[in-house]
Parts: sequence; C-alpha cells; structure tokens
Amino acid sequence: MTHALHLPVSGGRTALHTLGAPGAFTPPPAAPRSRVAYAAAHVVADPYGDNTPGAPAVLDWDRTLAFRRELWRWGFGVAEAMDTAQRGGGLDWPTAAELIRRSGAEARAAGGRLVAGVSTDQLTAGTPTLDDVTAAYLEQLSVVEETGATPVIMASRALAAVARTPEDYLGVYEKVLGQTSGPVVLHWLGEMFDPQLRGYWGSDDLDAASETVLGLLGTYASRVEGIKLSLLDADRERAFRARLPHGVRLYTGDDFHYCELIQGDDGGYSDALLGVFAAIAPAASQALQALDGGDVDGYRAAMEPTVPLGRHLFTAPTRHYKTGVVFLSWLNGHQDHFSMVGGAQSARSLTHLAELFRLADRAGVLSAPDLATARMRTFLQINGVPA
Repeated sequence: MTHALHLPVSGGRTALHTLGAPGAFTPPPAAPRSRVAYAAAHVVADPYGDNTPGAPAVLDWDRTLAFRRELWRWGFGVAEAMDTAQRGGGLDWPTAAELIRRSGAEARAAGGRLVAGVSTDQLTAGTPTLDDVTAAYLEQLSVVEETGATPVIMASRALAAVARTPEDYLGVYEKVLGQTSGPVVLHWLGEMFDPQLRGYWGSDDLDAASETVLGLLGTYASRVEGIKLSLLDADRERAFRARLPHGVRLYTGDDFHYCELIQGDDGGYSDALLGVFAAIAPAASQALQALDGGDVDGYRAAMEPTVPLGRHLFTAPTRHYKTGVVFLSWLNGHQDHFSMVGGAQSARSLTHLAELFRLADRAGVLSAPDLATARMRTFLQINGVPA
C-alpha cells in the first residue's frame, strides 16, 4: 500500500506527506523502575449510543477496557476516570463509577497499577455548600477505595464555584484527607485545562496558591503519596517540586515539558501522570526503559520526537486535547470509529488533525502504517479532501 497522502494545510491547500516507518518499540518486561509513570486513559464511545452533547455517555466497554490492558502492556499505570476520559465533559458520575469498578477488576486480573479520580461531579443542581462538596468527595472516595485503586483527589469545579478563600479550600481538603484509608494523590489542574478552575486554592496568584498547597502537604504528608501538577510551566514545577515534603512525589501533568521534567536535573526529577502518554505509549515506554538503564541519550532519542506532537495535541483551547487522543487511537486500531461522548470529535479542525497525523508519524507512533493511511484517507474523503 502506498503510504502517501495529500494532507490539508492552512490556506485551503494540501501538501504531500509520505509516512516513514513506525518506531522500533518493544514492550518492557515490567513497569519502569526509575520513574513512576501513569497514563491517563480515554474512554471509547459506543458508536450506536446517543453520545450527543448533553446525553449520558454510552461506552463501548470492551474497547475501553482493552485500551487499559494495552497501557499496562507498555509498562504504564493507568489513571482512570480523569479529565482525559472526559470527566465533567460528557462522562457523568454514574458512568465514571462503573468505569472505575470495571477498571479495578481488570487491574487486579492484570496486576496493573491503577489510580482513579475522586471528584464532585454528581453535584449537578443548585448551588452547593462547602459541606455538599465535602460529602460529594467522600462519596466518590468510598467507591474508589473499594476497588483497591489509589484515589486522585481531583480539582473540583463545584469547590471553585463556592469557595471564597484559601481557608475554604483547606477546610474541605482537610476533612477529605482525614477520611482516607491510605495515601492519595492530589491534583492541581490549571485553568488552561479547565477555565472553571480559575483561582483554585483561593487565589489567581499562582505563588500564593502554591503556598496554600504546600502548607496542606506539609500538614498531611503522611496521607499524600504525590501531587499531579498541570500548570504548563516547567520553571514553576521545578520550584514547587523542590519544596515538597520528603516522600511526596511530583507527578508532572505538563504535556509540553514532560521530556525535560521526567529526565530531571541536579535538583531532582518529576514522575508522571500524563494524558499525552495515552497517545505516545510505545515511544514513552521505550524512553523510560532507556532511563532505567542509565541511557539518557536513548531516553531523549525516543521521547524528544514526541514533544512536538504533545504540544500540538494540547494547543489552545487545551481542554480539547482529548479529541486528538481519540483520533490517534482510531488511527492505530484501538477502536473502530472516530466518535466521542458528548460529540467531542468535532472539537478540532481538519487542519489540526492533519498536522496531528504528520507529527505522530514523525514521532514513530503510527504503529500500523497501512491502517493509519487507509483511515486517514477515508477521513479526508468524508471531509471533502481528495487524498
């Protein structure tokens, strides 16, 4: 099959692109030793379900769970029911709870690592109080802990809407952390990922917000295994990481600077909980295997080519990165269609997805060129572009 396509570029033009060979990536015998790495997994919509905007999500459970097994095969832990899974953007709490239970069973069967999101998205009516937010967190915490997954206490839109001061945030988090049965991961998601989280931790000033979080971590370090930081600011992450209490991990959620932050420097390194890993799992796995062996050049050779892809996936509006993750999943044969819960497949343009195809090829993560070419050609044709 000819692996050449005329892909759209800006200005209504097309340019010929010929695919290269996929990367020579090999699954590891075990999870990486030098870094803890979680991939935030997307969900696969049921193409026969009514997954239109505002409708309850209908999932293809077989394909959804198979993708988690694929991530475990590449050595990653799975971060379940996070924003990559369209939590709060099509995936409601009843479906998220079922997803967490099913993934918990799969993780036990596969011996895979699993963390899962604890949020407050069952609060869908009226104006909640701080006590309502606390109760919602605790309800979801119970579900996650029953599965054996490590809870990720997600940033809460409801809390951001009702809290007025840093003390409001701390009061809720202290009550939740006081009820955990084991260590948890905290979650600070910047407004570029979710505009409703502006001013989280009680301030628009990120320096002031950092002081609030670090104070909380200092008090509850024995109950916090790590914190996922998604602010897309590498220098801020390094400074924050340097001040963490002993034993608390920094899980980078920076899908722009992950290569350098995971590699680290004289001041330390970041572990990872990343949505981009769902799109680049084979390459990232190869990079982490090299890092395990002390081969920094090998790490960079595998990971650096994925960075332009990651930056494009997460270009503004950053929250729409999920569309690109699902598009690549379809191109690589992990699902049979390009449709999403909430109709989110329409959130990126034709030229954006064409550039995504180019960059994925250059990163070596189009694992089956025949299939990727055929599917991209079909996608172009239904969008009026002769390939």
